[in-house]
Amino acid sequence: MLWTKEGKDIRCELCARRCLIPEGKTGFCKVRINKKGVLYTKNFGKIVSMAVEPIEKKPLFHFYPGSQTLSIASFGCNFRCKFCINWELSQRERVEYKSYTPEDIVRIANEKGVKIIAYTYTEPTIFFEFAYRVCRLAKRYNIKNVFVTNGYMTSEAIKKIGKYLDAATVDFKASGNPEFYKKYMEVPSVEPIFETLKNFKKHRIFTEISNLIIPGIGENREDNRKLVEWIMEELGSSVPYHLIAFFPSYQMMEIPSTPLETLEKLALDAQDVGMRYVYIGNVWGSKFENTYCYNCGYSVIERTGIFVNNINLSKDRCPNCGFKINVIRE
Repeated sequence: MLWTKEGKDIRCELCARRCLIPEGKTGFCKVRINKKGVLYTKNFGKIVSMAVEPIEKKPLFHFYPGSQTLSIASFGCNFRCKFCINWELSQRERVEYKSYTPEDIVRIANEKGVKIIAYTYTEPTIFFEFAYRVCRLAKRYNIKNVFVTNGYMTSEAIKKIGKYLDAATVDFKASGNPEFYKKYMEVPSVEPIFETLKNFKKHRIFTEISNLIIPGIGENREDNRKLVEWIMEELGSSVPYHLIAFFPSYQMMEIPSTPLETLEKLALDAQDVGMRYVYIGNVWGSKFENTYCYNCGYSVIERTGIFVNNINLSKDRCPNCGFKINVIRE
């Protein structure tokens, strides 16, 4: 899907890199290959990871809270994050996998009684054709579809899958600092991510945003504040915002884990700017685990880490004051 010919080369129009791919070569993602003037994907139906787990792990805190997802992934990525926690799946060209059809995935979800499929672990854009077909089929069975994505996709891709995609978590790193993305992720520009967020809003895709905070090199409070201000201006103050703790991984084992106090400062900054629902992830026991009514402060969803303990909501409203919470439930 999503390519045009330019002579003998192919212009891929799936992700924001828009790679020009010569005959016999792959794009930056290493999974889309030009074979005699036709673009093929190398990972269709090749699933490298599958698990049933809470939707809060995505993290999605306001989309069917307390639900389970069937989470799936294939291999490949359009980023080169030096700190990737799933690098063995996303950065290697040879990965063990098991082949599935879209019908297989929907059948497994139904067998396990799961009503949400999450495309996650690696970048779902890079296994777009398979995700698209699963999404389309899942809709017939009233199964929801969610992307956990870096947001680096084209408007054409979003238009194609938009009517089948129910929700997404867009994962920022280091508050979207452009130089960080260039140096540590090989991403030339962050602007396409912001365009994706605006397109998600246009297509009414429920969106939450996460922000991985890396100690020392990616914890700038001003960058965090700028990101939050953009979210509020373009998307609104009710978008759930997750500050995620970093743990040493891949090529950045020398960087320490993110201190809780760093995350709490950034969380308070986000609240000061006006964000209504601010969370801290990868750290259990924080006061930023629960969802509180913005109007009266009543605890409407209580959690321990990624597990929901109690939901105190009257549909989507605070039972204490009647204030509408930005949450989607059955």
